[in-house]
Amino acid sequence: MNIDQLRSELLERISTTDQPREVLKAEEIKQLYAVIPTLDPSERGPHGKAVNELKLALESAVAEREAALEDDAIMPLDVTAPWDVNTRAPHLLPTEQGTQHPLTRELENVIDIFTRMGFEAIESRQIDDDEHMFGSLNFPENHPARDGYDTFRTEEGFIPPAHTSTMQNRILKDGKAKLEAGGQIAAVSYGRVFRNEDVDATHEHTFYQCEGVFVSRDATLGNMLGTLRSFFEVYYGQKLKIKTQPAYFPFVEPGLEFAIEKPAALGGKPGEWLEMLGCGMIHPNVLKSAGIDPTVYRGFAWGGGIERLVMLKYGIEDLRHFESAKLQFLRKFA
Repeated sequence: MNIDQLRSELLERISTTDQPREVLKAEEIKQLYAVIPTLDPSERGPHGKAVNELKLALESAVAEREAALEDDAIMPLDVTAPWDVNTRAPHLLPTEQGTQHPLTRELENVIDIFTRMGFEAIESRQIDDDEHMFGSLNFPENHPARDGYDTFRTEEGFIPPAHTSTMQNRILKDGKAKLEAGGQIAAVSYGRVFRNEDVDATHEHTFYQCEGVFVSRDATLGNMLGTLRSFFEVYYGQKLKIKTQPAYFPFVEPGLEFAIEKPAALGGKPGEWLEMLGCGMIHPNVLKSAGIDPTVYRGFAWGGGIERLVMLKYGIEDLRHFESAKLQFLRKFA
């Protein structure tokens, strides 16, 4: 039996049948194996090798044919059709029942407060590069935040931002002309950020931040503390005590952790402090990277999570509720 001729016949059979795997059970293949014991010992090796190569070629053809049949079985989907022919219209919720997600609503509230204080609001990007994520913010080359264990990266080397500070260099460069004309830079950036976190009640891999930047000839740490205190008092609707403690962030010097005394409206008692965000005076290297002379101008910056604000305001005990899509949770804010 000519193996090459048989190969052609079986491959043709596979290409036309709806049950290609049955071809592997063909009687001709069984005969090829059955004849091996009758061959001269010197012929058995080459014959067996040829039969195995035939089997591999057939199995590969069968896999391709099965994949093609599977693709053909998938009906084309008309995404413009609301429902199938001769079927009832689905029961849809009326649009009047739609409400804003609590994070969207509270983020708009945060932005409104800062814009009324004179800050321009700029939405952050959801994909960025290493320079804006780290380089322009004075992160050293060996900083642990650059490690893939902390920060997501795409195959192309781009980064889903781990903080809205990625917008800081752009804000500074865009506002440089205002400074040189005798004005100031005042802006907040906001949006989603992404970190390689183990998810639990207080940690999420995706959340929202708001970042603030202010630069002028005479900006001071006192200006920053007054700005942040005013924001939190408006947001929580009462007078608040504040305190700070030293902290390290590559893009500010000095760096501080900013805390408020837990508002009484949230069940707080005197002496109960809540750390709310990181802040500080913008590092000279960050100003230089934007082409701003740090010997002439100085500024301050801060950044914090939106979820923390909302959890405190509404007594939410688990951060995961925000991304759960549970109507029972969302209806509380309707």
